[in-house]
Amino acid sequence: MLSACALAAAIRSGDLAPAEVAARCAAAIAEREEEIRAFTALDLDAMQEQARRPDLAGLPLAGLPVGVKDVFDTVDFPTAYGSRAYCRHRPAADAPVVRMIARAGGLVAGKTSTTEFAFTAPTTTRNPHRTAHTPGGSSSGSAAAVAAGMVPLAIGSQTAGSVIRPASYCGVTGYKPSFKLIPMLGSKTFSWSLDTIGLFAAGVADVAFGASAITGRPLAIDPAARPPRLAIVRTSRAGSASPDADAALHAAMRAAERARASIREVTLPPEVETADDAHAIVQAYEAALALADEWDRHRDLLSPQLVAYLEQATTVTPEAYDAARRTTRLARHAFTDLVEGFDAVLTYSAPGEAPVGLASTGSSIFNRLWTLLGAPCINVAGSTGASGLPIGVQIVGRFGRDRAALTAAAFVEKAIRAA
Repeated sequence: MLSACALAAAIRSGDLAPAEVAARCAAAIAEREEEIRAFTALDLDAMQEQARRPDLAGLPLAGLPVGVKDVFDTVDFPTAYGSRAYCRHRPAADAPVVRMIARAGGLVAGKTSTTEFAFTAPTTTRNPHRTAHTPGGSSSGSAAAVAAGMVPLAIGSQTAGSVIRPASYCGVTGYKPSFKLIPMLGSKTFSWSLDTIGLFAAGVADVAFGASAITGRPLAIDPAARPPRLAIVRTSRAGSASPDADAALHAAMRAAERARASIREVTLPPEVETADDAHAIVQAYEAALALADEWDRHRDLLSPQLVAYLEQATTVTPEAYDAARRTTRLARHAFTDLVEGFDAVLTYSAPGEAPVGLASTGSSIFNRLWTLLGAPCINVAGSTGASGLPIGVQIVGRFGRDRAALTAAAFVEKAIRAA
């Protein structure tokens, strides 16, 4: 994998030119794309031409190539949202996040594959570690492109577990910021209360660097931070964790403790646990409205999985939705109170290693609650399961405390590497 931090530092020092980094990425894409299928559209010639701009080294992203998930509008690339209904769609304007990347000196290498409307119908993208296994979804291509060393940074999105789970399966760092930290405008909405932009990179410092560069916010890891206070949370769904997931979480706990982190097991209060069911209601009600035009006019172009889902989603009443929203508000307050004495939560990223086959992208059972709460989440890579595939652990922070969550994640990452 390519370290965004190391590459940007080398460019600023003059040891590397942006054109050299672009050429390296183009070569990696040429070598592995046919096998991995991470991209839906590419323009490597344009990327390498843009990399010759003389001002790039002085910009925040320093000319680094970036993959952009194909739910975000792009003028220079077709944007299909993973759907047959939009196979020839060319947006008239870039999504704000695409403009933010460009203004920061990032070079869009291409559009990365997504499941249909970032839901569950899988793509043809394969896991770079073992191509018979899923890379996860819905940000399949973004996670796979970073894992395969094709780009140092990629943009994804998460409505349930679409950043953290593929990051775990592909052995990369995934960062889902606090809700609305990066604008989702100019994307195909699935659930306006849940959809959140996320980043993929090689390590925690790399996603922090990328997020800081794109947003202009001070998100870089705090080098003066003390060892974090970590709450270990397994949730009532811990029975769905495989022995591999349990082993990864246990190993991360012990490694963090040896590095002098404060560790304490915590049980979520009922107000927070019950919100897990609210996620499904909020998502379904909003998806039925967000995709109303596609449902009414282009139902024959939707996948059987999405048709079945939307048929059920249209039965969710406004009263049920409003009740789920109230449950969500109570859960957010209760979670804030729970973690008042901690820097972050340490928990599962996924139920286990990436499942074999491409028919499913895996389960979001250990992600959807945190997405509903709007909390910052980071997959910390570094562990492997019994078969040798990657498996991560998840850091969850308090809403709006993204730098603290990233700093805690960097601590756990370092501890795991040192174990």
